[in-house]
Amino acid sequence: MSNSCSITQFLLLAFADTRELQLLHFWLFLSICLAALLGNGLIITTIACDHHLHTPMYFFLLNLSLLDLGSISTTVPKSMANSLWTTRTIFYWGCAAQLFFFLFFISAEFYLLTVMSYDRYVAICKPLHYGTLLGSRACVHMAAAAWASGFLNALLLTESQNLRANTFSLPLCQGNVLDQFFCEIPQILKLSCSHSYLRELGLLLLSSLLFFGCFVFIVVSYVQIFRAVLRIPSDQGRHKAFSTCLPHLAVVSLFITTGMFAYLKPPSISSPSLNLVVSFLYSVVPPVLNPLIYSLRNKELKDALWKGLEYVLLHINNVPIILNGLPWYLRKRQD
Repeated sequence: MSNSCSITQFLLLAFADTRELQLLHFWLFLSICLAALLGNGLIITTIACDHHLHTPMYFFLLNLSLLDLGSISTTVPKSMANSLWTTRTIFYWGCAAQLFFFLFFISAEFYLLTVMSYDRYVAICKPLHYGTLLGSRACVHMAAAAWASGFLNALLLTESQNLRANTFSLPLCQGNVLDQFFCEIPQILKLSCSHSYLRELGLLLLSSLLFFGCFVFIVVSYVQIFRAVLRIPSDQGRHKAFSTCLPHLAVVSLFITTGMFAYLKPPSISSPSLNLVVSFLYSVVPPVLNPLIYSLRNKELKDALWKGLEYVLLHINNVPIILNGLPWYLRKRQD
């Protein structure tokens, strides 16, 4: 197609060609969605209901879970529907909306992870000033700034990419087939005319510089954190300090490594099947693993989750329950 005005839909990359594999893909993604919904939903509910978790770290974690739910809900349901109904199409405005919301949630999540690294830096390196530097008003402002920055970044890139009045701002000359299971900027750029995407590349460079600045901030924060932790005289103190930082560090590492490999891998090793795997790793895996990482490595959150589960089970029945191989009897409610 030589003119983007004639494009009414795009063709997404399918995970499978046979009906059996398409159904397998549907059920696999449905399971992943339910796992992400359950894990992040439990974290959100637990933090909101347990007043002991009304601290800056858990407030930011609640926002992270919300963003994880948003990001996985943007890409996976459409892919599931395409496999279920044996189609590859996504309408023009659906692609535009998917691109905007995916950029919004992913950008806001990275900015929020940057804020969370500052939270850990203050908690470890300046504990006496923690209440002053990270009061409730300051936490709300920082979380709002992360959400707003993600929104502005998505609006800037999406507006220049494919939303201006009723047409594309970038003329598309290479058809409408995307080598990806959801709409993303690199794939749309491949469809644009060779002379028309310089402005978009400039905006992508600006966004990349902002992301790089956040990355440098995270690295510097953890260098200072590790230096402070290593100066703690007792082994128990060092272990406790590290245990509060490791979940966030693991989440940041997962987010950055999968994203960098997706966008910075050499073109010589690029292929449709590899693109599918890599995009799955950075767009689907983190929202599922993040709740697991935080719940396994954070004793306070784990105890609150078990406490909430005990409360729910107490009001459902009065039978003994086996957890982790050990009997756990719930008291009978008084008549």
